[in-house]
Amino acid sequence: MPSAADLALAHRLADAAGAAIRPLFRGDWSEERKADQSFVTEADRAAEAAMRAILDIERAQDGIHGEEYGVTRESAARQWVLDPIDGTTSFIAGRPIFGTLIALLQDGWPVLGIIDQPILKERWAGRIGEATTFNGRPVRTRPCPALENAVLATTSPNLFAEDEADAFIGLAKGVAGRKIVWGGDCYSYGLLASGHIDVVCEAGLKIHDYAALVPVVEGAGGLMADWQGNPLDAGSAEAEGSRVLALGDPARLEDVLEAMGGDATVE
Repeated sequence: MPSAADLALAHRLADAAGAAIRPLFRGDWSEERKADQSFVTEADRAAEAAMRAILDIERAQDGIHGEEYGVTRESAARQWVLDPIDGTTSFIAGRPIFGTLIALLQDGWPVLGIIDQPILKERWAGRIGEATTFNGRPVRTRPCPALENAVLATTSPNLFAEDEADAFIGLAKGVAGRKIVWGGDCYSYGLLASGHIDVVCEAGLKIHDYAALVPVVEGAGGLMADWQGNPLDAGSAEAEGSRVLALGDPARLEDVLEAMGGDATVE
């Protein structure tokens, strides 16, 4: 179980990342493409380096899994998973809907998570066994009596493969009134935890993209799962976990799975 000291440390990591990011937002910075063709900026690297410097001193026995600088102490039972800027394209475009993601995994399971938007100074924090907070105050997801009433979010349709796009279209057709939100990356999951969005559907996520989201969403009363309805852990990214669902109302899971293909069942 994560301790209060772990949570306090996670907050300090977010503070350090934000301090590295804010001076560069809508400013001058360098960028390049990585091997997977995604973008990385000077701000991404500075923010992760700032967090790693703290962890190397204060949690030298723990592992670190960072998007930009890889894995350190891979065999450690406790792993800090860092995504310094989730939503780099939004950062590049000057849109303050990206976020810093910080997770703590215990034996492969996400037990603590932070979603931090450093420009708007909005922060969601989740710790297993406790209520999720938004800027220090508890938040809850909202009931969704029927899928047709839901607000659905995804980052971009371009991130879906052809079969994944078909599943998403099936889900979108189940939502009435075209209440679909595009863009947002991790920010959409924070809004779901606060009761503004009902369903988020994504594909192609890696562990640093989703690990921090699980404690935040589930601590607010929601559910995170892969597209088969299974819970997410460190191994999920190599299987169905790269296809992620977040629901504010867990009672809608069967409806969502049915809309996405009809033959998907909770295992």
